Amino acid sequence: MAEAEAVQLKEEGNRHFQLQDYKAATKSYSQALKLTKDKALQATLYRNRAACGLKTESYAQAASDASRAIDINSSDVKALYRRCQALEHLGKLDQAFKDVQRCATLEPRNQNFQETLRRLNASIQEKLHVQFSTDSRVQKMFEILLDESSDAHRLEKAANNLIVLGREEAGAERIFQNNGVALLLQLMDTKRPELVLAAVRTLSGMCSGHRARATVILHAVRIDRICSLMAVENEEISLALCNLLQAIIDSLSGEDKREHHGKEEALVLDTKKDLKQITNHLLDMLVSKKVSGQGRDQALNLLNKNVPRKDLSIHDNSRTIYVVDNGLRKILKVVGQVPDLPSCLPLTDNTRMLASILINKLYDDLRCDPERDHFRKICEEYITAKFDPQNMDKNVVAIQTVSGILQGPFDLGNQLLGLKGVMEMMVALCGSDREADQLVAVEALIHASTKLSRATFIITNGVSLLKEIYKTTKNEKIKIRTLVASDKTILYSVATILVNCTNSYDVKEVIPELVQLAKFSKQHVPEEHPKDKKDFIDMRVRRLLKAGVISALACMVKADSAILTDQTKELLARVFLALCDNPKDRGTIVAQGGGKALIPLALGGTDVGKVKAAHALAKIAAVSNPDIAFPGERVYEVVRPLVKLLDTQRDGLQNYEALLGLTNLSGRSDKLRQKIFKERALPDIENYMFENHDQLRQAATECMCNMVLNKEVQERFLADGNDRLKLVILLCGEDDDKVQNAAAGALAMLTAAHKKLCLKMTQVTAQWMEILQRLCLHDQLSVQHRGLVIAYNLLQADAELAKKLVESELLEILTVVGKQEPDEKNAAVVQTARECLIKCMDYGYIKPVS
Repeated sequence: MAEAEAVQLKEEGNRHFQLQDYKAATKSYSQALKLTKDKALQATLYRNRAACGLKTESYAQAASDASRAIDINSSDVKALYRRCQALEHLGKLDQAFKDVQRCATLEPRNQNFQETLRRLNASIQEKLHVQFSTDSRVQKMFEILLDESSDAHRLEKAANNLIVLGREEAGAERIFQNNGVALLLQLMDTKRPELVLAAVRTLSGMCSGHRARATVILHAVRIDRICSLMAVENEEISLALCNLLQAIIDSLSGEDKREHHGKEEALVLDTKKDLKQITNHLLDMLVSKKVSGQGRDQALNLLNKNVPRKDLSIHDNSRTIYVVDNGLRKILKVVGQVPDLPSCLPLTDNTRMLASILINKLYDDLRCDPERDHFRKICEEYITAKFDPQNMDKNVVAIQTVSGILQGPFDLGNQLLGLKGVMEMMVALCGSDREADQLVAVEALIHASTKLSRATFIITNGVSLLKEIYKTTKNEKIKIRTLVASDKTILYSVATILVNCTNSYDVKEVIPELVQLAKFSKQHVPEEHPKDKKDFIDMRVRRLLKAGVISALACMVKADSAILTDQTKELLARVFLALCDNPKDRGTIVAQGGGKALIPLALGGTDVGKVKAAHALAKIAAVSNPDIAFPGERVYEVVRPLVKLLDTQRDGLQNYEALLGLTNLSGRSDKLRQKIFKERALPDIENYMFENHDQLRQAATECMCNMVLNKEVQERFLADGNDRLKLVILLCGEDDDKVQNAAAGALAMLTAAHKKLCLKMTQVTAQWMEILQRLCLHDQLSVQHRGLVIAYNLLQADAELAKKLVESELLEILTVVGKQEPDEKNAAVVQTARECLIKCMDYGYIKPVS
């Protein structure tokens, strides 16, 4: 009865349709669908209702109804064609093309289908041309940016899009070819910070990995203009210019090894002249009063990074020799700056330390004794030329320079202390009425007194003056330095006082039950002193840091072994660990030489002291730039103490921060990764990846993510008979976003390095496809990007494996992601998805889509 009524309603709907009453027809078909269970009739009703939707321009409903008809009969040509029409109106040309392609396959002689196929193909090509035409995008961005009437939102979006374009090879080339450099210079001329930043960041992207473009941009923008902009007070602009200059240097020197596909790079003449010009301008920035402290720091950072050899096995150290000959005096001028003098250059808290690090790196980069003698003579001439009985300011600068060198190449500093009158001038300045002179002199005496012979000289000639200063001065920085400098034999006493001030002694755990029992038996129960509470301890630590305690501690560590006992070392390690507790203070500790001072404490002394020092090192290594915290070859000495902290006998915090420190170090260079591998840290890192504790598992996985760049680590994953790869894949499926991100990063690099691991990935666990799809759909862009990189690696590795991926739901995911409009945040994600689709097209598994 119901089926017959459904047929009647269908016929009724057909009559309404013929009379062009599409609303009534839709109602009749809908009523019929509620009554029938006949699949063939249902398919007809859905197909007919789809036709009504097309007539009423309800395209989404039409596409849905046609899809239901196709679900019942996949060869329903009418339903396929109606869905094609609906999808075309919805703008989904790629999906419409697939449907009409299917129709043409089923009915190849149907001219209507063939005509629609041609029309849609042309529309798709036109849409692709318009949508992805880089020329039009570049033109549009510049029109918005150079239009003074553009609102803030449009400006920001256009600036971000331009930066994204500059980072893509195709985009960078189109900007370059369409007079983009000149337009970017116009943006810089506006002096508006947001537009200057957009222009500089775009130029940085265009320079990266392309020597020809980098050369043209350097000459168009001009090195003097780059340096003058880098000299401004605006920290963000200064840093952006520093990054631009670094990108240019990397491209000119061949440090940027990025590969770009397409036309071969244009032939470029020798770049040594340009690199020398950059070096000269950076050296000039060091001594210019027009340069801000921030700009001076950026110049020092660039020199630190690019002048000394990164690998001492390379014979050529000509860049260092050139800087020594043409710039060492300028670097010495920065080291010798005294902030309280009127003539002082603009500085930050880090400037003098960065200059000391540069001197240290240059000295370490010298290959033979004649080169070191030449370096020393320049320093001697500079310092002795400053001594002037009639000018106290020049004498203070000379002693400040010696003090700065002592914080860099210590052996050179000790040789300079032997110069006639240096030690005497230090003692004489202690008697000055000016606090600035006293502070410089006492600081220098501390650095000088780490040798027993120098300490004897100070005790003989200067102790009475130091004691007098200690009594009369109200400056805490001077007080703490005079205390350390006056008598090296009291190091243990000073260290003990500092341990008490920082509460860094071992505290026994209080068991509440035993306390209650003691009270019940009327025994005395010691109570915590109010000033031992955390707030008071934090306040004391801040005052110590402000008073410059790190400089004093660093000098105490350098003392001769006859003075510095193992017990004193342990106390100093405890103090350092307490001072490093707050992450905000670690930058100050590094700037005052705390990183370097901790290394000998972690390598020698009592077992407890070595563990405490290693833990303090881990705290610093976790958050600091290793090149600044542990300059030169010292960074390799940090690895062993951190690896020794990876022990089940240590507490969770020590293990966690050791892993964070190793993660930071392993991200710096393959030489450091190799050192970590040779110290046999891999088994411990792998064990912590199994750990139930979320933070330990996360830290270990992040460390492994960096370590897999090392070839010997990759060999461990390639070896048969282990579950290392399976573990990383399963960690990609964890609920913890940070663990997922790190594991996906490791898997992306492993699959990029070895095709064998791509195939192995599909064999070690049945869950690999599900986990991969979850990564590619992840709501966190960094995780999603890594998932898409893994997908690309698998597609590239093997045609059969690629076919398996195309036949899965992954193709739909790639299509959805690839069709998104890229912006600064998602550009890498969208670009990688498109590269995956292009790879599928190369195999012939799919046709072009938008």
